[in-house]
Amino acid sequence: MSWDQGNSGDWGAPAPRGPGLSQMLRTSVLMAGLIALLAWMGLALGGRSGMLLFGVIGVLFNFGAWWFSDKIALAVHRAQPADPVRDAWLFDMVRELSVSAGIPMPAVHIIPSHAPNAFATGRSPSHAAVAVTSGIVRILDRRELRGVMAHELAHIRNRDTLISTIAASIAGLISSVATALKWAFIFGGSRSRDDEDGPSGVEMIVMAVVAPLVAMLVQMAISRSREYAADETGARICGDPDALASALEKLQRGAEMIDYEHGGPATAHLFIVNPFSAKKMFELFSTHPDTDERVRRLRNMAMGVR
Repeated sequence: MSWDQGNSGDWGAPAPRGPGLSQMLRTSVLMAGLIALLAWMGLALGGRSGMLLFGVIGVLFNFGAWWFSDKIALAVHRAQPADPVRDAWLFDMVRELSVSAGIPMPAVHIIPSHAPNAFATGRSPSHAAVAVTSGIVRILDRRELRGVMAHELAHIRNRDTLISTIAASIAGLISSVATALKWAFIFGGSRSRDDEDGPSGVEMIVMAVVAPLVAMLVQMAISRSREYAADETGARICGDPDALASALEKLQRGAEMIDYEHGGPATAHLFIVNPFSAKKMFELFSTHPDTDERVRRLRNMAMGVR
């Protein structure tokens, strides 16, 4: 495989830019919505003390997910540290792009899977890792892989790894509470609205059924928003939007043809393309934006179209 670093032409700004203000605002609003949903569940279940309790539990969940996110993600996907000698070219690529991104070089891992994909994880740019599957180097040339690694470093630079971890943690907590409420409703029945010690039957149904669905939709909306931002920032880091666009097209086809054997849908948001996209989920329930739209935006960037 060859890597033509000079293919970026005259495109792009000399320094990468972070996500736009509108995308940051949208992400902040969505995150606030998740936290508000959790607070509402606490308030409905136990009044102000319940809201406070759920707030404390949410903080503890987030701290645990934040501190151990990289170790958990790498272990779940059976990622192993890359060999500095055998994979020296990959280390050199990540090191050069890290300098362009203005972040410390992350740890580099390999996932034993024929499915072509990659992800970034970690609680901060100083404690981050990137992982690529063994299958990705079989279908991408090094110019395209450079675009993919720039995308993953963009996630680290934009602190998306932290945002996605917190969003997944809160959504998971809401789903766990909803499951407990569902069984409580089944075996304990509903309470009268006059009983001020607990929620009414209608409130329990809403919390058990609607709340986790809303949480999932919000989490996925956050994930899709961050992917667009990482595409733009990654294209500026590597200076080659066409390389990333070409890589996305190949990775999407690969994801549709080759089953990914590790992890599950709960961690799909980590990857550059949904590793389970072969299941063709409805767009609203997708962790990633439409690949064709991502490619279109990158091609427009390469042509200077805004």
